[in-house]
Amino acid sequence: MRKELIEFLTKHPAHVSVKQSLQNLKPENRHIKVKHFDHTIWEIFEHMRIAQEDILQYTLNPGWKSPSWPDNYWPSPHAKFSEEIWQKTYSGFYADLQKTVDLVNDVNLDLNAEIPHGEGRTYLREVLLIIDHNAYHTGQVIQIRKKLSDWNT
Repeated sequence: MRKELIEFLTKHPAHVSVKQSLQNLKPENRHIKVKHFDHTIWEIFEHMRIAQEDILQYTLNPGWKSPSWPDNYWPSPHAKFSEEIWQKTYSGFYADLQKTVDLVNDVNLDLNAEIPHGEGRTYLREVLLIIDHNAYHTGQVIQIRKKLSDWNT
């Protein structure tokens, strides 16, 4: 099961991975709003980073305080954007993804066990939540890229 979870976290055998959805994205398209979408690719990716960090920290840290929903799960619509901010989002997302992979790889951890401070939730549930959430928003990124004519399959 651990191998399959890691595959879904990093490669998504059934569909495009987060990494693939961002591959060769033109930098000028990272923060463009397109019709029928409320957020830019960077805003979605930053939301994914924030949510993934929250789920991971909730799982690992009994003292973690989740951001307030929904305002602090998304960047401000007036947030400044730059290459430095993109890189911060990118590196933060992948650092936490690696921590999630490390959690799954920890053979001393029973993934079916309840998280001691987790209100009855299990480690497996939280890993599946990260997989599901990232997959959902990856689809949005691809749809925006298609609208921007910046997607080659």
